[in-house]
Amino acid sequence: MSTAKLKVSELSGTSNQEWQARKDDAIARGEGNIAPVYVERALGSEIWDVEGKRYIDFGTGIAVCSAGHSHPKIVAAVAEQLERFSHTCVMVTPYDSAVRLAEKLNELAPGASKKKSIFVTTGAEAVENAVKIARAHTGRRGVIAFNGGYHGRTNLTMGMTGKITPYKNLFGPFPAEIYHARFPIDYHGISVEDSLNAVNDLFLADIAPTDVAAIIIEPVQGEGGFYPAPVEFMQALRALCDQHGIVMIVDEIQTGFARTGKMFCSEYADIEADLMTVAKGMANGFPIAAVVGKAEIMDAALPGGIGGTYAGSPLGCVAGLAMIDVIEEENLIESASHVSEVFAQRLEALQAKFSNNIGHLRTSHGAMMAMELVKNGDAEHPDPELTKALVGRAYENGLALLSCGARGNVIRFLPALNISDALINEGMDILEKCLQELV
Repeated sequence: MSTAKLKVSELSGTSNQEWQARKDDAIARGEGNIAPVYVERALGSEIWDVEGKRYIDFGTGIAVCSAGHSHPKIVAAVAEQLERFSHTCVMVTPYDSAVRLAEKLNELAPGASKKKSIFVTTGAEAVENAVKIARAHTGRRGVIAFNGGYHGRTNLTMGMTGKITPYKNLFGPFPAEIYHARFPIDYHGISVEDSLNAVNDLFLADIAPTDVAAIIIEPVQGEGGFYPAPVEFMQALRALCDQHGIVMIVDEIQTGFARTGKMFCSEYADIEADLMTVAKGMANGFPIAAVVGKAEIMDAALPGGIGGTYAGSPLGCVAGLAMIDVIEEENLIESASHVSEVFAQRLEALQAKFSNNIGHLRTSHGAMMAMELVKNGDAEHPDPELTKALVGRAYENGLALLSCGARGNVIRFLPALNISDALINEGMDILEKCLQELV
């Protein structure tokens, strides 16, 4: 292609609609997008599209930009690193930022055991490698996950994910030796006892506990609907894993780094995971992920058995170090709890006003909040149509919003942990207006 032709192509398409048409023509439909909003710039908790329209951001790139877009300290750290070098491969000629970030993660991970870390690029890679490490350590094959859980889009992590559409639909077969149990959700009548009985049923009918390498759980289910795992359930799983020599993997990819009002959500249950997967909010927008765990388990893999070309990118490492500093310096753990309180007040008022439509609120775990939309106030009659319409209407009115849920009927709120009260209330005003128009 000639330079002249390339420049003409780049300059055409100045509206969201035009860019969406070009995207549909150039990018496979499987990599869809929620809204035809093409971002020109973003700062803090606000986004501006290519048409100059402003949006309040209640999604932060799916819990990634927890310190807000373009945080100056993180931008400065990455810019400085980029001046020095962008890549050498941590498995070939490593660099100090990777060591320093690993030391920080080992220090921050819950529990008194000595920890070690490994770096990868995505959350799905972190989960895959956690399973590899668990299998190497135990010499066992089986993995138990939970209905509604989400662990990634690779073949192994799709098999572990407990939600069909869109993640698993059309993509099978999946790896063997993956088993699912019910996740405790009081709102839907599934008790902690029900879930523990389901795990024990697996031991009786499908796989002996002595063949199980790992049990993996999200302390708050992400894509599944933002259901928190009860403290007693997390503690019971910890005891069960100890009893049978099973590696307990806690998937903190969406819940980590101050998101839930703790540095890591498993702190609510006062347990120590054997392995913990982290990503998303770890570097405020720069691609990096990690597995952090007990040193004797982490060292089970042979040298060269773990890693990847872009694993532990130097840009991601310095961004991760800067993000940890920001969490500490700006008290983002406490801020997450404050954000939750402000949202809770507005959401409770909304539920009182739209009681037939808002069946349940989840605001107990920091800035990881949700409202479940139903028909006629009935938990067993989800309203995915209203959910989809509400997300679309919100974007039309300048609010970036996300949905989730195994039944497609949950609105989730993942704002920056330092979002102002004024922006929260402005965004909630938009949400209330949109609900009023739709119901």
